[in-house]
Amino acid sequence: MAAAETTLPMDLAPALQVLAEMQPITESSIIPLLQRLQTSYGYLPRDVVIEVCERTGLPLSRVFGVATFYAQFHLTPRGRHVVRCCRGTACHVRGGHRIAQSLRSELGVDDGGTTEDLRFTLETVACLGTCFLAPVIMVDEDYYGSVKPAKISSILARYE
Repeated sequence: MAAAETTLPMDLAPALQVLAEMQPITESSIIPLLQRLQTSYGYLPRDVVIEVCERTGLPLSRVFGVATFYAQFHLTPRGRHVVRCCRGTACHVRGGHRIAQSLRSELGVDDGGTTEDLRFTLETVACLGTCFLAPVIMVDEDYYGSVKPAKISSILARYE
């Protein structure tokens, strides 16, 4: 099950700090603004984006349009660790689909999902560029090659 955004009031202090440091805010600064907000919160909380738009006069539709267009932005909380499972040809041929299924089972989430404890986010990617190690997964910046389903638990156990 994916983590749901909390209904508690958002702490606006990080957003206000970003706004103070980035003056003046214009439409041409939407991407850097969203990058800074995401760095501060780990994702782009809806309430924070709305508040920033109200304080800056940026059109809400434009800001959310940018946030949803670029894959780098996330509108829901992400895990402390991102697990990427390669679905490229070499990985597929060498059993990558079994690795993906094992990850989904172990984490209890589908592709794009985040564990309830916000420990992991699971993503499948077109290629990790290490075909000679197929099948491959990445956890954060660490690569694991020749992965077998039986190795998944021990790999994930390294990350708190």
